[in-house]
Amino acid sequence: RGLTEVTIPNSITSIEYSTFEYCSGLTLVTIPNSVTSIGKSAFSGCIGLTSITIPNSVTSIGDGAFYDCSGLTEVTIPNSVTSIGNHAFYCCRGLTEVTIPNSVTSIGNNAFYDCGGLTELTIPNSLTSIGNGAFRNCHCLNEINVNSNNANYTSENGVLFNKDKTT
Repeated sequence: RGLTEVTIPNSITSIEYSTFEYCSGLTLVTIPNSVTSIGKSAFSGCIGLTSITIPNSVTSIGDGAFYDCSGLTEVTIPNSVTSIGNHAFYCCRGLTEVTIPNSVTSIGNNAFYDCGGLTELTIPNSLTSIGNGAFRNCHCLNEINVNSNNANYTSENGVLFNKDKTT
């Protein structure tokens, strides 16, 4: 709980399961370009984190990686990330803006569940899979824009649909 700042060494390639879980006083994390994955629950419960910059080397954000990081207001997901795991940003109520890059092909179940601060979301053309409840309880999310080249999804008047608008 006394840990406030962490600089992860360049020798680390993965932030493993629950590494910083419930480090509620953690406010600053510096992740080097050597890291390729952020594991399950790596920063879960780190309510002191307000922003995180994920380096271009990271390709996956694991299940619950930032679960209940309620102080998190901003996250930059780089173009290297291809998957966002189940519950990855669950209960990040302070999160107001998320840019999902064109490299992401899948967003897991409940990935942004209860992110009540989200107001706008852009879905890239690369996204092929959105899990159940991915944006459930995002009460302020009033605009969803889907890239017109996306083969699986579309949006109309800020509402997300599958491509043929049956769901």
